Amino acid sequence: MKLVFGFPGQGSQAVGMGREVAEAFPAAREVYDQAAEAVGFDLARVCFEGPIEELTRTEVQQPALVATSVACLRAVESLGIRADVVVGHSVGEYSALAACGALPAQDAIRLVRVRGEATAAAAQETPGAMAAIIGLDDEVVEELAAGIDGVWPANYNCPGQLVVSGEPAAVDTLLERATEAGARKTVKLPISGAFHSPLVASAADRLRPEAEAIAWAEPDPPFMSTVTAELEHADRLADILVDQLAAPVRFTQAVRALVASGAETFVEIGPGQVLAGLVKRIDRSLRTVSVGTPEGLTKLEEVLHA
Repeated sequence: MKLVFGFPGQGSQAVGMGREVAEAFPAAREVYDQAAEAVGFDLARVCFEGPIEELTRTEVQQPALVATSVACLRAVESLGIRADVVVGHSVGEYSALAACGALPAQDAIRLVRVRGEATAAAAQETPGAMAAIIGLDDEVVEELAAGIDGVWPANYNCPGQLVVSGEPAAVDTLLERATEAGARKTVKLPISGAFHSPLVASAADRLRPEAEAIAWAEPDPPFMSTVTAELEHADRLADILVDQLAAPVRFTQAVRALVASGAETFVEIGPGQVLAGLVKRIDRSLRTVSVGTPEGLTKLEEVLHA
């Protein structure tokens, strides 16, 4: 498991994402054409042209991120580069599952469209908040959250950066106590839902039948889940995606498990460079490359042949 392909989640989107790769690689452009069929609108136009207000809508953003990540993956595959293992951050797990052949890319995009609509509806029904706490050990934040009703750890991004999710007042209380405990910084996220918490658990009612209807194939290469921080098999994948809605993203733990299994190079495939930055904070021994543009592909070849 020396070469890891990692796929980003919400927050990595930007107007123009995927355009250069789609123009340079016909296989990448084909992904957007298939995505339009899967979601019923011109996803490429939204990714390439925006506006950002439309691109950041949960039900649009999630399939847009998966489509762009898979399009970038097609460009990487055209170079004959194959991963030893795949992993995804939150909605990036759908990209990872398409990358390892657990389901066709078009099905992944269609399924994540359902996820986006379901989570957006759950957030509207039960509004919530999310915030990043920076500069405290995870265990300290966990202990603080355990003492406050209505707030939970949501994203274990890297050591010293844990995102919490919950009822707005409970999140505010936790931020106050985190600051008193010595947090270097707290940041409220521009999100109206308490994602990865029990407050959006109702989204599972809509996602589960869709996920269980998929004819899941055995992941090849292996799939590292950021729900369980373990390698997971075909018979578990529907449950993993349903559990993911209300469970924390254990990205830190998953990366550490990959390193323990021999990971050496982490390739972030999709828009932005968020995951590469987090990976370096988790383990500086890992080489990282972000591939969201043709320039990223050139850098990847340089790193792999160094």
